[in-house]
Amino acid sequence: MAEPRKVLTLNAISARGLARLPEHYTVGGDVTEPDAILVRSANMHDIAIPASVRAIARAGAGTNNIPVKTLSARGVPVFNAPGANANAVKELVIAGMLLGARNLVPALKFVEGLAGTDEEMHKATEAGKKQFAGMELPGRTLGVIGLGAIGSYIAEAAIKLGMNVVGFDPAITVDAAWRLPSQVRRAESVEDVLRMADFVTLHVPLLDDTRNLVNAQRLSLMRSGAVLLNFAREGVVDNAAVVEALDAGKLHAYICDFPANALKGRARAIALPHLGASTEEAEENCAVMVAEQLVDYLENGNIRNAVNFPNVGMARESDYRIAIANANVPNMVGQISSLLAAAGLNIHNMVNKSKGDMAYTLVDVDSAVTAAVMQQLAAIAGVLAVRYLPA
Repeated sequence: MAEPRKVLTLNAISARGLARLPEHYTVGGDVTEPDAILVRSANMHDIAIPASVRAIARAGAGTNNIPVKTLSARGVPVFNAPGANANAVKELVIAGMLLGARNLVPALKFVEGLAGTDEEMHKATEAGKKQFAGMELPGRTLGVIGLGAIGSYIAEAAIKLGMNVVGFDPAITVDAAWRLPSQVRRAESVEDVLRMADFVTLHVPLLDDTRNLVNAQRLSLMRSGAVLLNFAREGVVDNAAVVEALDAGKLHAYICDFPANALKGRARAIALPHLGASTEEAEENCAVMVAEQLVDYLENGNIRNAVNFPNVGMARESDYRIAIANANVPNMVGQISSLLAAAGLNIHNMVNKSKGDMAYTLVDVDSAVTAAVMQQLAAIAGVLAVRYLPA
């Protein structure tokens, strides 16, 4: 009989996603001693995460609301859903480009301020519309910084709109490179993108290296009258520097998904209320992806799309599986193998991979594993977590 599992939900999760959890799972917002936690936007930095938790699954791409470093030290993977909301963000970025190119928000505010009879408003409209004249997208250059799933989707859409596209991503993956349209020109740096583009869109995670990625110095490199779009993370752009660039006429418009006091009242600073993934389809896609990843981990120990663990998958060829999270240090596999051999356990199959300071090992053995062996594995220096996953 399948082992019962308990999953705590910290936000409302799409019903389609929850339906991917097996029937024998107990799922809800009041679950105690959960095996895993499903979360969207709830801030987990200020809550106590129970010792029973073996995995966190974020129904979205970013994990800034989760204490990833603390969980890594406990051997707990943090799953996310990269690419599941890519189409939703792509559509919003295209809308943002049009907002900036055609000056639609200032134009709407102008219309809202009209008064008088219809005839008087028509006259005022004809007299005032010239100030909102914009530009068309074909022939313009879009710069894409960050060429993951979202960046690739946007590049493809922009090409179909007749735009030239230049992109930069120092850590582009093989999969992302295959997805990227051949017409995209590769830049050598962020600075190169900023110099060449009429529109620049950002699609990078918020890390120490990307905080204030676009600052005053880099804004000075942009073409006069360029449009900057930020639907990635608030901290990758220095708002104060953007305000200065807008006031100086260097930037034509700044379109973002992150309201801030520094941007309020600026006619060409348009801040949306974090709508990037706010579509029914995106929420469902994210929930389905992380639910499936979570179940595969809890039941089989396989890891796919964990921000702090390597991707590890191994088909079951035995009824007896051990999953071990450990520090990425020498001779760990040797110690595990020796301990199992000393216990009379034959290794049927084994995989070990690492990611930074973290390593992860799956071992299938040919006979049942005792509690004593599990305790011995857990006692190896550097082992962070051990799970026994019999079929």
